[in-house]
Amino acid sequence: MAPMVALVLVLLGVFFSFVPVGLWITARFSGVPVKISDLVGMRLRRVTPSQIVNPLIKATKAGLSLQLNELEAHYLAGGNVNLVVDALIAAQRANIALSFKEATAIDLAGRNVLEAVQVSVNPKVIETPEIAAVAKNGIEVQVKAKVTVRANIQRLVGGAGEATIIARVGEGIVTTVGSSQTHSAVLENPDLISQTVLNKGLDSGTAFEILSIDIADVDIGRNVGAKLQMEQAEADKRISQAKAEERRAQAVASEQENLAEIRRQRAKVVEAEALVPEALAKALSEGRMGVMDYYEMQNMISDTKMRQSLAGDEQKPGADTTQNA
Repeated sequence: MAPMVALVLVLLGVFFSFVPVGLWITARFSGVPVKISDLVGMRLRRVTPSQIVNPLIKATKAGLSLQLNELEAHYLAGGNVNLVVDALIAAQRANIALSFKEATAIDLAGRNVLEAVQVSVNPKVIETPEIAAVAKNGIEVQVKAKVTVRANIQRLVGGAGEATIIARVGEGIVTTVGSSQTHSAVLENPDLISQTVLNKGLDSGTAFEILSIDIADVDIGRNVGAKLQMEQAEADKRISQAKAEERRAQAVASEQENLAEIRRQRAKVVEAEALVPEALAKALSEGRMGVMDYYEMQNMISDTKMRQSLAGDEQKPGADTTQNA
């Protein structure tokens, strides 16, 4: 008898551990028609029954009409059933049109569907990082903006996120500042940035609707124009120095070539002068030149040297021409 009782107790323990009878009782008393066979089927499909039944109870109490198979299918697809049900309840309370199919699609797309509904009701403020832009006069302007957005439920699937909004706002700020004649115009009227950016329709194709763009801070940065001019002047200076160095090198090379040519000519003269005594001796020996001709040539050479010496003394500064005479 005792073994039979023990066996019955074991079988009952296994049954109650496999079949969530307590969850079935809770569902029945909550007005949710759930069968024992449905719970057993969930166990066989490796689905946690509490993660399906509890959200269904919550939805039923909130007045939503959801089916058990729909919730289980979304769970098997990898979705968050509890988050989807909370989002549907929040959307119903806020009078936002959101179907179960749309909510599951948003959830499976990787977005937080409950947060999207909350942002639809309570707009969110996105603060951009410091964006630097340069006006036409070369002065850098640093701008921070706060973008108030509201989630667009219909565009959550396939719509761009916050990063796209920030990038487009930054592009609008750069365009507006860059088209300003001076940085003073931006400082005097920062609302011009907001108006220009809003008129561009930056929320197109995104999951948000831009409500307003407020300029939080405007600062003056570097004088980019002056820096560019200085860099250009430095570059021009280096180019001029390089060209001057090139010309100097060419002049030195030309001077060296001239000196080499002069040395070659002098060498030729010395070589030619070395042949003069031999030529004179040959002319005397052959009788083509007499002794008197030789003496006359020597006198002429001496006279020429004296004249050159006198001419050199006259060209010296402070020379005494009277004594020379």
